[in-house]
Amino acid sequence: MFTGVKVFSATKAKEREELSENVTRWLRSNSDLEIVDKIVRQSSDNEFHCYSLVIFYKHKS
Repeated sequence: MFTGVKVFSATKAKEREELSENVTRWLRSNSDLEIVDKIVRQSSDNEFHCYSLVIFYKHKS
């Protein structure tokens, strides 16, 4: 069971390069949360590649 969802997504090359740093920064600043599941997706068309990371969490007991 989860109580919240955080979505990270990036389409532009610079955003994709910084995605892991943004996720790490968010995790460190929310250390009171327990990650219960995650989904990683990629979608593309002729011009763009989008990466999405969906994190499901709950507050630690």
